[in-house]
Amino acid sequence: MANHKSSIKRIRSNAAKRLRNRYQAKTTRSAIKRLRTTTDKSEATPLLGKVISMLDRLAKKNIIHKNKASNNKSKLTKFVNGLK
Repeated sequence: MANHKSSIKRIRSNAAKRLRNRYQAKTTRSAIKRLRTTTDKSEATPLLGKVISMLDRLAKKNIIHKNKASNNKSKLTKFVNGLK
């Protein structure tokens, strides 16, 4: 157990940040799955914009690696462009 007041506070704040990061990452993964199951291009196009925005936000905050975000955006864009 931590002995200093500041380290006790740091443990508390890290736990809160971890929960927030996990929530945002899980929400993004769910949005990606929803986009992948979409079969209509008119539905998928606005959803793609939201997912790309979510991925950029996660990469900016270092929740996911920037290259992972880039790869996901590329694959999802190709997927949406291939829809009819």
